[in-house]
Amino acid sequence: MRWAFCIFRAQLKAVNCDRASGHVGNHVTPTAFACIWRGGSLMSLSIDNVFWLAATLTEALVIALLFKRRMWRTLPLFCSYCVWDLSSNLTVYAIGLYKPAIYFSAYLAQTAIDSAFVICVLIELAWSVLRPVRASLPRSALALVGILILVGGAVIWPFAAQPGLVHATSSVGLLLPQLQHTVSILRILFFLALAGGSQLLSIGWRDRELQVATGLGFYSIVSLAISMIQAHQTTASQVLQLNQFVVASYIVSLVYWVFSFAQQEAERREFTPQMRSFLLAVAGAARSTRVSLTGSHSDKPSEHDKN
Repeated sequence: MRWAFCIFRAQLKAVNCDRASGHVGNHVTPTAFACIWRGGSLMSLSIDNVFWLAATLTEALVIALLFKRRMWRTLPLFCSYCVWDLSSNLTVYAIGLYKPAIYFSAYLAQTAIDSAFVICVLIELAWSVLRPVRASLPRSALALVGILILVGGAVIWPFAAQPGLVHATSSVGLLLPQLQHTVSILRILFFLALAGGSQLLSIGWRDRELQVATGLGFYSIVSLAISMIQAHQTTASQVLQLNQFVVASYIVSLVYWVFSFAQQEAERREFTPQMRSFLLAVAGAARSTRVSLTGSHSDKPSEHDKN
């Protein structure tokens, strides 16, 4: 979840290169990145180096537990996401050290892929929660789950703009944080929905789906809250300290995953008869709607028939 950039961003905002490097408001140009890296500020704060090392080792341990528990069988996208997150963070970190001129472009690409990956993970988690009734659902049910999550993101998007970026010099400076906030809010709502509906969905804290959603949700709650606070902060020391909280929250999520995945997963419980009936009724209604729409379309006379 891009903890390497959180560490670097805290130091980047602490350096004043407004005129020399093109830093305007909260938007940073590629020249600004190169300016900071040439100054060698990345290695100047020992606590950030400790955070970087802790996050790297803990995430590697999470990946090892994922393979030990063979979670790729039930949550292949989440396992792939963890591997991607670790490798991409290390790659972008190395680019910042040795190719600072392209760091910003690499971070943009990483953020776009990361956001798409997270949405796919949420769809996978939702589909995994429905495991007890999946055999009874139509083939289009997975697509329906994906559409619902995408619609949720579309509804969140207009409200996810960060006021502090109104003076950004490019559309990227506005859209990138808005994309990050949209995905963060989506993760939070997904976690709250699973936790709040755990009784109806027959899942508990020992189920992998809720464990994964809890880690993502906790990190997202902290990062979103810190981002909102930072929109009203101006001093470098405040920005630095707040970003350290963000990185620390991700490490906490990783530690929670290590603790959770080290334990045996609980056997998946069946849905209650009422919940099963409700889900099947929803699936049946969706199927009937699709069939009726398909039938009405096929009943329309073609141009050849009219002639």
